[in-house]
Amino acid sequence: MSTSDRNTTAGDIAAGDITGGGIAAGGHEQRAARRERAVRAAVEQGLIGTEEPVVGLLDVAGIRESAAALRAAFDEVTAPGTPVLHAFAVKAAPLVPVLRLLAEEGVGCEVASPGELALSRAAGVPVGDTVLDSPAKTPAELREALELGIALNADNPQELARIDAAVASAPSRSPLGLRVNPQVGGGSIGALSTATATSKFGVALRDEGARDWVLRAYAERPWLTRLHAHTGSQGVPLELMAEGVRATYELAEEINAAAGRRQVDTLDIGGGLPVNFGSDETTPTFRDYAQVLRDTVPGLLDGRYGLVTEFGRSLLAKNGLVLARVEYTKSAGGRPIAVTHAGAQLATRTVFVPDAWPLRVEAYDAQGRPRTGPAVAQDVAGPCCFAGDLVAENRPLPPVEAGDLVALLDTGAYYFTNHFAYNTLPRPAVHGFTGGPAEPVRFAMARPQQTVEELVAESGGGFRDAFTGA
Repeated sequence: MSTSDRNTTAGDIAAGDITGGGIAAGGHEQRAARRERAVRAAVEQGLIGTEEPVVGLLDVAGIRESAAALRAAFDEVTAPGTPVLHAFAVKAAPLVPVLRLLAEEGVGCEVASPGELALSRAAGVPVGDTVLDSPAKTPAELREALELGIALNADNPQELARIDAAVASAPSRSPLGLRVNPQVGGGSIGALSTATATSKFGVALRDEGARDWVLRAYAERPWLTRLHAHTGSQGVPLELMAEGVRATYELAEEINAAAGRRQVDTLDIGGGLPVNFGSDETTPTFRDYAQVLRDTVPGLLDGRYGLVTEFGRSLLAKNGLVLARVEYTKSAGGRPIAVTHAGAQLATRTVFVPDAWPLRVEAYDAQGRPRTGPAVAQDVAGPCCFAGDLVAENRPLPPVEAGDLVALLDTGAYYFTNHFAYNTLPRPAVHGFTGGPAEPVRFAMARPQQTVEELVAESGGGFRDAFTGA
């Protein structure tokens, strides 16, 4: 994003919006301190209570710090003048104020659906800072992206044939590329491993004849100027991520050698930096990854290629928390249970795959002060009507009481924006917070709590008699 774009974005944002507040001092200790102040202020300012028993909170200064750390990490390893677009994976936090804030910090959007593209445009993200990736793009999606000039990565030969027809009838200024699967292997979470032998994404490079097909595809289409791969995600080590990038870089070099020119001028290396869910520390860091890339694929960073990244979870996760009221406490089989309003409807992955997605839980009293005292092993349950709706099982925590609060930490990405509508529970409100150690905490709403009327409407309330003919 250009400087003028950033200034325009900032000028369009009203005072007191989620983009308010400066960049706070770095470090996980400062982030934890801001969180503690925000929990107390959320109680004092009535953001959580009997009427709204669960809420999402986002640390605005923390998001700014994460974006700055990303930019600095790649600035350090790339040759001066290298064009680099950091595009936030919108699926991680599809909230317009978040996208607006990131745009102000020079981060664009990676979108994977018409809805995500609409959110990006509503946030004012320039089309030049937007990338469309999806394994199932419809003809209408392709047409829209090509008409707008949005960068687009084809996922497979059939999609590329659709793009052939589209650009033949109406030339586009969209930067166009192809997604490949380097098939370098998976991480510890199979469902999130995108570079396995049988991954659904991209053209599988090691399949028989695939590499030759890719070389022909580029030779026949001089307007294909990008190459895209995404290897990383939660559970994928940095070295494996870098191997996927190296395989993509080597393919680009081969394409350009065959073309006798620099046909591929930009490499989209995806995102997927894993997040540490075990403590407040940010590890691995963007700098850690950038240094691994420098050591593994030095040619990637020498200025001959523009770069696109697509980080999501690593920008937002540690800058958010879910705060929920304890409605009741009880015991079963001698084990204490805190029944809260945060369960599978928010922490879906944690509830269904707890070993892969464990979350830290903090306990607070009804005034938002940290609970203290000897830890007692207890379950932290959600409101959903099935026995496995537990966000923490047999977890040592200070004893909690009805009316207390629990916080699910590191949930700024995915947890309160990708809602599981079990039991028709409403999506909670989400607020951003700002304020330093000597300043009051200020909240700005990113999304209100879903109303009962909205729940009825989306569940067919306007079509009550559709099946009865009344």
